[in-house]
Amino acid sequence: MRTFIALSTTACLFATGCAQLPAVPILAPSSQVRQVVVLDIDGTLTPHNLSVFEARPDAQKVVAAYLRKGYKIVYVTTRARGFQSGLAQWLEKHNFPSEPIHIAQTAEERKMPATFKASILHSYTEKGWQLAYAYGDSSTDFLAYKSAGIPQGRIFALKRRGSEVCEGDGFAVCLDDWTAHIGYVEREVPSLK
Repeated sequence: MRTFIALSTTACLFATGCAQLPAVPILAPSSQVRQVVVLDIDGTLTPHNLSVFEARPDAQKVVAAYLRKGYKIVYVTTRARGFQSGLAQWLEKHNFPSEPIHIAQTAEERKMPATFKASILHSYTEKGWQLAYAYGDSSTDFLAYKSAGIPQGRIFALKRRGSEVCEGDGFAVCLDDWTAHIGYVEREVPSLK
């Protein structure tokens, strides 16, 4: 699998230049929407951090449930540059909302994902947003979320495909998949509307 990704990245760079997604500005919240749900992408919305073209079943339904309740969605990722250019289209194809995608811009940011993600999330809180819930699949996600002040009880981990346990610690619940989590969001998460 790693050989395939390395070859795909090389082919992508040769054929298209693999445009990197630009940095996205963080704006102050509107008076109506002030709370954010933070989503990692690779390994969280995809079944494994190396399965970048496939979406986990029912992930989009959970995200849609948060939107219906009045939350803002924010994506944070340190996806490799060679796989960034089609990310917005991938989200649209799999029915995820078109919301800000904060993606590592430099090799240094990609090497230090917890620092990069925490920095983005601190910028949100400085602008007046409240970080309400967060989802990830790796210890660096959970470290970033904790550093940004998201309560551990609102941090959820997803098992990567083929894993028996969730990676790392610092999360409240280890989810096998998104399907069983739909009910939690619909029943337990307060509506902001």
